[in-house]
Amino acid sequence: MPEPIRAISQPTWGDPDLGALERLTAALGEGGVLTHKVDRDELTIVVAPSRWIDAALHLRDAEGYDFLSDVVTADWLDYGGDVAGYWGTEAFGGRDMNRSGSWGNAAVPKPLGDKRFSVSCHLLKLITVGPGEHRRLRIQTWLDDGEPLATLIPVYPSADYHEREAWDMMGIRFAGHPNLVRILLPDYWEGHPHRKDSPVGGEPVQFSDAV
Repeated sequence: MPEPIRAISQPTWGDPDLGALERLTAALGEGGVLTHKVDRDELTIVVAPSRWIDAALHLRDAEGYDFLSDVVTADWLDYGGDVAGYWGTEAFGGRDMNRSGSWGNAAVPKPLGDKRFSVSCHLLKLITVGPGEHRRLRIQTWLDDGEPLATLIPVYPSADYHEREAWDMMGIRFAGHPNLVRILLPDYWEGHPHRKDSPVGGEPVQFSDAV
C-alpha cells in the first residue's frame, strides 16, 4: 500500500517577507517602493515603473527569489470601488463596468495605484532556502494606457510567454521583449479582448474561416 499522506507541520510559505520589503525599500531609495499591502498573508510591494527591473534584480540576487510564477495584468478602467466584476449589454440595460454577479467576486478590492493598468509579478523563493523557509511575494506596478514597461526576460526568462499573453489580451507593451507577438489570438485580431472597453456582444466571430 502507498504511504499515507502526512500533514505538513508548518505553513509551506511562512510569514510575509517584511524583511525583504525593508531591504528592497532601502536598496531602491526614494521613489522606488511606492506602497505595500499584506492581505491574506500575501505581501504586495508596489514599485515605480522605472524601478521594475531594479526591484526584480534585487529580489533575485539579494533575497533569493529564484522563481517567477507569472506576470498578470488588470484593467481598472471606470472602477468606482463599489463592487467587483462587470457585465452587461444593451439587452441588460447597458454595460455597467462595476456591477457584481456570479461572473465577478463580490469582495471589493482597493487599488494600490492611480493609473489604469496594474501589472503584477509573483515571485517565489524555492531552491535557495531549506524546508520551511520558502517565501512568496508580489511586486506590482501601475501604467497608463500606452505606457511601456521593461521586460523581465533578462532577469527571469520565464516571463517570456506571460508577457506575450499580457500584450495579446490586455495590450501592455513590454519594452525590450525579443518577440512581443500574439500568443493566443491570431495575428489579424483587432484589439485586446481583456480590456474593459473591448466590445461585448454583437461582433462577428473573428475566428470564422469564412471571414
